[in-house]
This record gives sequence, structure tokens and C-alpha cells, in this order.
Amino acid sequence: MIFRKTLFAAAISGVVMLSGVAQAEDPTFFRIGTGSAGGTYFPIGGTIANGISAPPGSRPCEEGGQCGVPGLIAIAQSTTASVFNNTAVQNGELEAGMAAADVTRSMYLGEGKFDGKPHEKLRIVANLYPEDLHLVMPKGSSINNLGDLAGKRVGIAQAGSGTQVAVLQMLEAWGVTRDNMEEAELNNSQSAERLADGQLDAYFYAAGWPVSAMVQLATTKGMELHSFSDEDLTKINEIIPAYIPSMIPAGVYEGVDYEVKTPAVSALLVVSSDLSEELVYGITQALWNDNTRNLLDNGHAKGKQITPDTALDGIAALGVPLHPGAEKFYKEAGLLN
Repeated sequence: MIFRKTLFAAAISGVVMLSGVAQAEDPTFFRIGTGSAGGTYFPIGGTIANGISAPPGSRPCEEGGQCGVPGLIAIAQSTTASVFNNTAVQNGELEAGMAAADVTRSMYLGEGKFDGKPHEKLRIVANLYPEDLHLVMPKGSSINNLGDLAGKRVGIAQAGSGTQVAVLQMLEAWGVTRDNMEEAELNNSQSAERLADGQLDAYFYAAGWPVSAMVQLATTKGMELHSFSDEDLTKINEIIPAYIPSMIPAGVYEGVDYEVKTPAVSALLVVSSDLSEELVYGITQALWNDNTRNLLDNGHAKGKQITPDTALDGIAALGVPLHPGAEKFYKEAGLLN
């Protein structure tokens, strides 16, 4: 299949979108914003990039080569996650990004923290997997509820992340703000290191388990995860409807031998409305082919939860449109009426 190509100029000079016929010697570069290297977005984004790529000159799929979009070179880039990725997609600085559903909705509509600043170019390719909120504490520590974090040293995730936006909303409902806690804006790996060194009393991170930095923390220094009460989960859902009750099974992390009740939000693959229908159709088709399925099943543990059967879960109610190319694929596949 021949696809329209999206070219971008040298990185220093920014992005220029052009259309033309993708020739074998003319690659189409496709950048996917992910998250920090110690989280889940980065490895999952790398797997997706691998699955949808088929660089010029590569062996055909049927001969054991890559089975992505002909001529496409997709690259997963480490970023500060949801807010950054959606902003970069809106501004044409990234072709795609991984982002939390609640943040994507708020940014698209220009609501909440983004009041008056709608990101109207955001379009969805797929719902990927649930991101469970991890509230991590030193081994042997515990709290009754979020209110106990007042006066504590708390990692609230990095600026530009969906985790931080949601966590600050949650904490405020329990009377905890930047004014009465010592907050630290750090990525997941940095937060785990600070907790291990005794410089943090707790930190938040929303990601698909298992999270590599937490696996390391659990096996070296040890850690605890806060399990929310059913009442607290209901309260959080009322504050942020995109966060629904979930559970991290016992044994996911060494020493955490109990089930952890926690809120979770869907991770999405988002692109720009500026991308052609033909290109995004090809990317969606490649995302759900057998080759990418094999890559997802044999990569990060969350990859197994990324399926076409759940690709549209919650999308209709979210209020952010599917990209026409993705919509065309799902209709042809019988997944969308």
C-alpha cells in the first residue's frame, strides 16, 4: 500500500508537514513522545514504534522483515509524558504521543488547568492499557489517607506529566497543597532514588505495572504501596471521572505481597489531525497486525493488555475524536459501527 508521507525538516528548524507519494528511498519519520526511561510509556512506545516501522530497503513482511507502514521510520522519544506529548502533538513538534485519558480530554476541550487553551488538533488512535497510580513509601511506612501527607516530603511527578495534574487535584481534596507539603517535581527514576536515600517520604507515579524503577527499588531498599479504601476510590472517581478503581496484584513487586487497591486511568496513543487519513490508517493497521501482537506479547508485561478488543474502550465517552484514519480501520475491522 502506498501512503502519503510526512516529512520534517532538521530538528533544529522544527517540523514541516508536506504530502507526496512515499518512495522506497524516501523515508517517513514518525516521532512518538513517551515518558521517562524508568516508566512504562518508554518501553511500550518503543515496541509500538518497532511494530509500525518498515524502513526503506527492509525485507518485506512475508519474507520475515518488518511488517509496518512501508517507508515509515518510527522513533520513541523520552519526554516528560502526557502534557508535554499532547502539547508537542498540537504544535507539530511530535507526530504522536502517549498520554493519559483525563489529561487528553482536559487539553482537547480546554478545561480545568487548560481553561481557555483547547488543543483542538488532538486525535486518538487507540486506548492502550490502564495506568495504575502507585503511591510509593519506604519499607515499613503507611498512611491512612492522602491527608496524612501534609507536612511530608512528597514526589508529585515531573512538570508536564499527567500524573502531576491528577495528583494535585486528589491531594487538594484531602486538604494537601503545595503550601503545606514539601513537593518534589521528579521523574519516576529520580523519585525512587530519593526515596531510597531517605530524601522523600512518599511519591506518586501513574504507570502500567511492573514499573522498572520500582522493581529495582523493591529488590534493593524495599518499598510499600498505599492501598486506597473503597470510599477514597469513590471520592477520587468523583473528582476525576477518568480515574476508576483498579488493583495491582500481590507479588508484582518484591516484598509487596498484598493486593493494592488504587485508581487507574487509561493510556492513549494520540496523533495530530494534521496527519493524513491514509498514513494513520496504515499506522493503525500495523499496530494491530500479528507481528506487532508478537512484539507486544514478548515485551513489557503491559503489552499483553494492549488489544484491538479494548482499543475503543471509553473513547466514545471521552469526548476526544478518533483520527479519521483510525476510525476507517476500526469500521473495516468490524470494531466500530
